[in-house]
Amino acid sequence: MRPLRNPVIQAALAWALAHWMRFCFATIRWTHRNEAVAEKVWADGGGVLCAFWHSRIGLSPACWPLDRAQPAKALISLSPDGQFIAKAVARQGFPAIRGSSSNKDKTDRAKGGSQALRDGLRQLKTGGLAITPDGPRGPMREMAEGMPLLAKLSGAPVLFIGMSCNPAIRLNSWDRAVLPLPFGRGAIVWDIDCYPEGAELTDVARNWTARLTAVEAAADALTGLERV
Repeated sequence: MRPLRNPVIQAALAWALAHWMRFCFATIRWTHRNEAVAEKVWADGGGVLCAFWHSRIGLSPACWPLDRAQPAKALISLSPDGQFIAKAVARQGFPAIRGSSSNKDKTDRAKGGSQALRDGLRQLKTGGLAITPDGPRGPMREMAEGMPLLAKLSGAPVLFIGMSCNPAIRLNSWDRAVLPLPFGRGAIVWDIDCYPEGAELTDVARNWTARLTAVEAAADALTGLERV
């Protein structure tokens, strides 16, 4: 059995990771760019899609201030690794909706896609829904149509969130995931859009892929983190 598939080991590692992330976030010197668009969303309340690439899951709690933003949940895959991630982010105030926004590799039934869509739309009536639109298995920085579909059906705005820190740990995973280290530089960059009326899902996914990559690259430029 792989260690992360053992529930006891999962719980212990999730606890340790959550506490490590809190410590790092508290000691990192953060730079924020275009934060006004996020502040308006938080002040208005209601539904909002929060998009960032899968490699930045380890930084994502830093972008959502629980004291002034609407409550948010995270859409996380049904995989065993997803279960570990769900436990770690839940310890930081972000409960999980289990499923996937991708439609590439497994059947909709196997991934819980239909249920995740229903649960996501329900969440978007009142709060935030965090999505990694290239997850759970890539390709890296390629957006599936699930997130544009949620935006179209819900009418909720989409916050594109680029996050970076330096120094950082780079995992040898398909997405080269970034984990924070303490006492470094951090950056969060925002952009915003709504689903264009009458647009095709494929065109929106292509445009939003470029915009999400742009805010991530801008955050990396602010911290000096090497792009991969």
